[in-house]
Amino acid sequence: MHRMHGTKESWLAALRAEGAAFHAVVQEADGAAPVPSCPEWTVERLTAHLGCVHAWVAEHVRRGVTSAPQPLAELELPVPAWPETAAWARDQYTTLLSALDRLDPEQPAWNWAPQPKRAAFWHRRMAHETTVHRWDAQLAAGRPEPVEAKLAADGVAEVLDTWLPAGRRRGPADRHGVVHLAATDIAEEWYVRLRGAGLALLDTDTLLDSAEPHARVAARGTASDLLLAMWGRVPFDVLDVTGQPALLPALRAG
Repeated sequence: MHRMHGTKESWLAALRAEGAAFHAVVQEADGAAPVPSCPEWTVERLTAHLGCVHAWVAEHVRRGVTSAPQPLAELELPVPAWPETAAWARDQYTTLLSALDRLDPEQPAWNWAPQPKRAAFWHRRMAHETTVHRWDAQLAAGRPEPVEAKLAADGVAEVLDTWLPAGRRRGPADRHGVVHLAATDIAEEWYVRLRGAGLALLDTDTLLDSAEPHARVAARGTASDLLLAMWGRVPFDVLDVTGQPALLPALRAG
């Protein structure tokens, strides 16, 4: 079972590194270049999207309340056209970093998931949001780099403990059975019981000490490949899969 509970410092360190890598790519990119992992998106749209997310979260977390903010989709942010989009997005990223750095992770903060309504949610979420889009930007430039193993393993855990339980699934919701995921580069594993629209993340340190569940499918690969497959960035067949691969798309987040 994945036991890695990140800290404010670890997530901010990831956000700093991943954000810097994202902006290093887009500041030299062609804004009209397609982003293969985000169909119908260009580098300009990807950059604007991440800038808007960073701006929205920075404004939200400063409120210190658990009531929902105005949805991002309803905001009209002043996003400039390319190439100024890149500089504008970098400013939003800098503002977000500053806001999260000053924030007590225990401070009240709304979130959309079945998680405590605390600011720590957003330290973690912004690290992973930025990481996946850094990979998108690098793919558009033809040089994607894998996600660092510990960060990727926490990203897999975030999909399983946050995105899917919140109903933010892009895959089919009619699959049943146990899925076993194993990261080959960091010795982490997860068992997930699919129950149609529901699911349960099984605790291998308690419930399963004496009886490992019978997995209908097992998928092994680097933590980065597991994460990117769950986010639809790479196909599940990049993994070493045994059993019934038709269950794996039920773990797609979005």
